[in-house]
Amino acid sequence: MSSDGKKKPFHKQRPTASSAASGPVKPGLQARAAAAKILAAVIDRKLPLDGALDHEHGNPAYKALQDDDRGLVRAILNTTLRHLPRIEAAISSLLDSPLPEGARSLQHVLSIAVAQILYLDVPDHAAVDIAVEQANQDPRSRRFAKVVNAVLRRLGREKEEILQQIESIPAMPAWFLQRLEKAYGREAAQAISDSQLLPAAIDLSVKSDAQGWAAKLNGIVLPTGGIRLAAFEGGIPALEGFEDGAWWVQDAAASIPAQLFGDLTGKRVADLCAAPGGKTAQLILAGGNVIAVEQSENRIKRLRSNLDRLGLTAETVAEDLTKYAPDELFDAILLDVPCSSTGTTRRHPDVLWTKGPEDIAKLAALQERLLRYALRLLKPGGTIVFSNCSLDPSEGEAVVAQVLSDTRGFERVAIDSARWPGLEKAISPLGEFRTTPDMVVLPDGFAPGLDGFYAALLRRVA
Repeated sequence: MSSDGKKKPFHKQRPTASSAASGPVKPGLQARAAAAKILAAVIDRKLPLDGALDHEHGNPAYKALQDDDRGLVRAILNTTLRHLPRIEAAISSLLDSPLPEGARSLQHVLSIAVAQILYLDVPDHAAVDIAVEQANQDPRSRRFAKVVNAVLRRLGREKEEILQQIESIPAMPAWFLQRLEKAYGREAAQAISDSQLLPAAIDLSVKSDAQGWAAKLNGIVLPTGGIRLAAFEGGIPALEGFEDGAWWVQDAAASIPAQLFGDLTGKRVADLCAAPGGKTAQLILAGGNVIAVEQSENRIKRLRSNLDRLGLTAETVAEDLTKYAPDELFDAILLDVPCSSTGTTRRHPDVLWTKGPEDIAKLAALQERLLRYALRLLKPGGTIVFSNCSLDPSEGEAVVAQVLSDTRGFERVAIDSARWPGLEKAISPLGEFRTTPDMVVLPDGFAPGLDGFYAALLRRVA
């Protein structure tokens, strides 16, 4: 099964050395067991999903699987996390009484089974049988095995009715939906919530000739100037132009901040918090003499590798931004700051379950500190773009407003919506960029939407 939930043929799972001694393993059991363990780590321990699914350093149960089973685990987890409030409501409606506090592991087993029955093209009997087997194998859950069987079989019989009952439940945790409603209004918040139920599209930024590459790759040119691909089989490296470095993967919204500078020919440019390098590549192609700064040496290595494939070069510096002291100030600075990443839930549905209000507050404070420091590195007359992929205004608009309110010599430069046809509604009355995942409607065959992003252009006037 692919990560977008499309069915692949079931295969007989190879037993591991440990399982061979106790008899054959039920096909698909190890994959579901890994999915339940990882879901528990995300929900209960707030561990990021990407880390658990890392092929080298991820969850041991996941690493032990074959590639096709890994794909099944990714599909199950992404689907479960996208629909979790609805899944939990479905489970509650089918139970005569809530599960006891000590049955958290059983809750996760039920959640991934419900995700398969309601939202993935998995035979109901397979999801039911394996969930019952999972319950039987766990001493803490064994006494609930008959409950699991009854609940999931009833779910299969009443699937359509239950889907109708839960479809109006927002697919986001209540704490975050409330913040969205406060920032954007109830209707817009609901549209954002609904949009994150769809997997993210694959967008590309190209060095040149977007129309030509769109035709070659069966894509469409976006309002941002990049390309969105239609669904395709195979991996990204197999696509034409990858080996030649003609393009790189970059969400449409993430490509906006670097474009706000315009022509950078001959200018000294800093890309702060630069990895993985997509924005660095944009700044180089805009003509800038770019210095890319990143605290982690490992992330710098990744950035260099990406630039090498593209045939581009930039000076790189591995250093804590707040300790970076260049010999000369910059004409332009791109500061894409660390954030809660709540604008990326289409591709990272775990974000809303691993972050909370306290994380947003801490990150907003860090962003303000980084922006104040970065302003000191800018020449008079120079410009800086402050950006991040959070949907929460406390990490965007509020940070810029606070800094401008008590910092002399800087002004906001209003972005001209006329220069962004198709994205006019993403420009705020103050002239800042604010994309949300429900923006950008495309023809059939192309996934709609883009990441939630904030960007503001500031200028040093003294």
